[in-house]
Amino acid sequence: MTLDAASSALLADVMRRNPAEDEFHQAVSEVLEAIQPALRRDPGLRDAALLERLCEPERQVLFRVVWTDDEGRAHVNRGFRVGFSSALGPYKGGLRFHRSVRLGTVKFLAFEQVFKNALTGLGIGAGKGGSDFDPAGRSDAEVMRFCQAFMTELHRHIGPRTDVPAGDIGVGGREIGYLFGQYKRLTNRFDAGAITGKDPLIGGSLARPEATGYGTVYFLDAALTTRGERLDGRTAVVSGSGNVAFHAMAKLRELGATTVACSDSGGYLHDPAGLDLDVLHEVKTVQRQRLSAYLEHVPSARFFPGETPWEVPCDVAVPSATQNELDEPAAISLVKNGVLGMAEGANMPCTPAAVQVFREAGVVFAPGKAANAGGVATSALEMQQNASRERWTFEETDRRLKATMTAIHAQCLATADEHGAPGDYVTGANIAGFRTAAAAMSTLGLI
Repeated sequence: MTLDAASSALLADVMRRNPAEDEFHQAVSEVLEAIQPALRRDPGLRDAALLERLCEPERQVLFRVVWTDDEGRAHVNRGFRVGFSSALGPYKGGLRFHRSVRLGTVKFLAFEQVFKNALTGLGIGAGKGGSDFDPAGRSDAEVMRFCQAFMTELHRHIGPRTDVPAGDIGVGGREIGYLFGQYKRLTNRFDAGAITGKDPLIGGSLARPEATGYGTVYFLDAALTTRGERLDGRTAVVSGSGNVAFHAMAKLRELGATTVACSDSGGYLHDPAGLDLDVLHEVKTVQRQRLSAYLEHVPSARFFPGETPWEVPCDVAVPSATQNELDEPAAISLVKNGVLGMAEGANMPCTPAAVQVFREAGVVFAPGKAANAGGVATSALEMQQNASRERWTFEETDRRLKATMTAIHAQCLATADEHGAPGDYVTGANIAGFRTAAAAMSTLGLI
């Protein structure tokens, strides 16, 4: 879709003011393109520089993180926290620990979070953070020392009414525990709502580890149902093999689908009979091994080093690894092999060209800012439990998660319909999230 003159000028200004941040430019461009129908229908959405304000973070924090390894050597990493919008509530979004993390990465993730969090209807703003520290291959003691050093700086910028971090790539239950422990030590308070994704023993919510993967599949299931299709009996390919990917595969299995391929940074695993999720959990989560170690337990499977799984024929695909992992050739391959539905379990895993291929082919395409909102939604539910000192059952939290994802799906579908793009979840998700965030900012005035 072509941008109007004002949106083109805004995008050019964003690129000028944020040089060499390609992922952030991509995210802004995609949103501006998707909301063009809303801007034509309601010119008032441009009032009070609402668009310009949405494209500029409220605050950006960069800091040095110094820690020591097990041999006593000092290391220096960079820490980031970007608060993009607090119009709907305290900043909310994960922390990513990976060597690829840069300011532009964090900014793009925080910008996407604005629309995702607005869609949940749960009163949370948008932020994101992380570090270029990579926990892979580090001992528990090294990870703990890094987390403590990271939180020593971050703690002064967060809190249950200000900014509530959670986990993301490289930040799981272990890291969250270390981070929260240091926050508690430094503040002398048990502010359980200051960070989410915690172990249930220290105020975490049951169903939080499962939430992003489960939520993605709930959305995909609802989207397929609108086309008269269902997941039962379908084959699936999922990229990644971490928390989101694993729980997406688990929910797919529960709903009758068979996952035949998944991946990690070393390549992809394929078994036409279906992957054994018990073995996969043991290899990836318990033993923290590479995916290729799966073959030691299931020799009938095949591992393809250095390859991506998108050449494997499937009915549904769930990219759940990282941004821009699925490009145009991969999308063409999936379409040629008859894919019916695609749901983004990661943030912006499909390139713009790949998204266009899916939309033109009539594939059900669920963008990440809608499909993977289940994680942050359940984090908000964790905040509710912390505030009231309640602990819900797994079933109660999962029920609320499913209800939230069903409501997000209905909201995206209705908004797309309203703007002359029936069934287009990209249009629906972006416009619905934008309208909510813009309305909140407008209500608050020029802040």
